Amino acid sequence: MAAVLGRVFIYGGKGALGAACVSHFKTQNWWVASIDIKENDNADANILVKHEETWVEQEVSVLSQVGALLQGEKVDAVICVAGGWAGGNAASKELVKNSDLMWRQSVWSSTIAASIAANHLKDGGMIGYGMAKAAIHQLTKSLAADNSGLPPNCLAVAILPITLDTPMNRKWMPNADYATWTPLEFVADLFLRWTRGEDRPASGSLVNLVTKNYTTEQVLV
Repeated sequence: MAAVLGRVFIYGGKGALGAACVSHFKTQNWWVASIDIKENDNADANILVKHEETWVEQEVSVLSQVGALLQGEKVDAVICVAGGWAGGNAASKELVKNSDLMWRQSVWSSTIAASIAANHLKDGGMIGYGMAKAAIHQLTKSLAADNSGLPPNCLAVAILPITLDTPMNRKWMPNADYATWTPLEFVADLFLRWTRGEDRPASGSLVNLVTKNYTTEQVLV
């Protein structure tokens, strides 16, 4: 059996991007734990989140499970790719309902991921956010500041993809220009390289992922 090269938590590991990240890190001989409301059978371990719990209750539950799993060991990266999308405008009858869902999926998960990183990340480790929203932009900047609570020399970074090439997006937008969609494999490999310390942007960076003619470039905000 090949030696384990690193250890990573993928928050949102059952979603399309999260599952791609789990698979990609596994192919590179990493130990991978998924955090989600459903298990990812490809992961080495699963931390389950209860959707009905409050924000505080979710944090307590997730941190307890992570602590029991690691038994004092540290990890190389915590990557949060939990999130979602909901349409509508201020006139929508589901405005508040959808806003609440987006807040739960993006902000709750990202702040809990930050708590995991503060408690269990190695010095110089990486915490990454996928599909970042405005509140997560500020969180990323704050985590990169002095006395943020993260271990020394850690990298906090957020990616800002325009459209990810997921099965669900293809289902609902069958006539879209797929040449402008960012492949999941590109994002997963980007996370892997940053976790290895390769071509890292400055901590606190917001990284636009711009895809044209099936080629993706990183543009720092």
